[in-house]
Amino acid sequence: MNSAESQLQVRLLTKQENFAIPDVPLAVPSSIEHSSLNELVNQLIKENKSDFLKPKEFDFLIQGELVRLPLVEHLTEHAISTEATIDIEYIERTPAPQPQDSLLHDDWVSGIHCADKWILTGCYDYSVNLWTTHGKLVTSQKQHTNIVKKVVWLKEGDPSCGFVSVSHDLTGLLWEWEPGTDTVKPRIALRGHEKGVDSVGVSPNSQRIATGGWDTNLKIWSGSFESDDEEPANKKVKGPKGIITRTPLHTLKGHKETITAINWIDNHVISTVSMDHTIKFWDAELYGIKHDIVGQKAFLDASWSSLSNTLLTCSADRHIRLYDPRTSQGSVIKTTFTSHILWVSSVAWSRYDEHLFMSGGYDSCVKLWDSRSPRAPLYNLEGHQGQVLVVDWSNNKYLVSGGSDNNVHIFRNKQIM
Repeated sequence: MNSAESQLQVRLLTKQENFAIPDVPLAVPSSIEHSSLNELVNQLIKENKSDFLKPKEFDFLIQGELVRLPLVEHLTEHAISTEATIDIEYIERTPAPQPQDSLLHDDWVSGIHCADKWILTGCYDYSVNLWTTHGKLVTSQKQHTNIVKKVVWLKEGDPSCGFVSVSHDLTGLLWEWEPGTDTVKPRIALRGHEKGVDSVGVSPNSQRIATGGWDTNLKIWSGSFESDDEEPANKKVKGPKGIITRTPLHTLKGHKETITAINWIDNHVISTVSMDHTIKFWDAELYGIKHDIVGQKAFLDASWSSLSNTLLTCSADRHIRLYDPRTSQGSVIKTTFTSHILWVSSVAWSRYDEHLFMSGGYDSCVKLWDSRSPRAPLYNLEGHQGQVLVVDWSNNKYLVSGGSDNNVHIFRNKQIM
């Protein structure tokens, strides 16, 4: 009997109670593929659930990894015995995001952050822009005098708390905005960097801001619009248009090249990645390096997941790497994802699902991934005609990307319709 005709014993399991079936062993062809497994599960649910009316699309997991090959090939690749009964978990498949809108800018888009029904963008034409998620421009501001690299809301999901932008003009700006109006005002200028600012992150409690740039320094600032007890009074000086100048609370040295991404792990620990091939973790209370990880390529971006406590990075190569900084055994790189054909410029975890993330690259591609499927992304999101420079998934409803085609593309998450 050849492998195509041989049978394997499997048990189909799920944590989704509305799709549960008796977990009795079943015999299936060893060469069974995803589509046939899907038909089998739908048939079994229909036989066991009288209210199951419409077939569903399912994905299948063996020992925590999505099955993308014929069953026997997957088992062989992962050195899983075919002699015992194999547990296969099935989960409802993540639906493909649907294109919703595109936002045309006058130049390259380098920064994006969503909150509620609003989207912030930063642009190479020196502008900071505020849009609705349905494509309406609320306001465009040009208070910076060089490229705006990043824009971040000061409080996750709450645009009424304002936002911060950073620029190659060596400054950051703290902005106030009352949702529902087109009145946006820069209130505080962050001054202290000696070269262009590339990255910014806000602590979970919104009390501190961290910035990094081409001077290789990580700087910590007060995130408040009010005066700060740590700030000397003589350091708060009103400049043109009533904008207050604020200087950093602390400057942390350690990187040798520009800091390309900043992630606050919690209110006390900051992670940075740099073109100097390193990931560093900083103590934001004692103001020193806790530990660092040396990579092989320049890091272009990173995204921290508080759900899985892991760090995604992308580098000056085609790969996305998932790091577990807590590991004490084996490599800190837990998974490598390869599908882009040019440099990967940006990555962003979903804030609501510990397995899902998105990426964008110089190959004009935006990809939606499941971390349990390193062999291939779930979906390719089409639309960009140039390099993708930034992606964002801060609002669960929208996957957003921007790039050198001057466009921001908005895809709607069909799970949240």
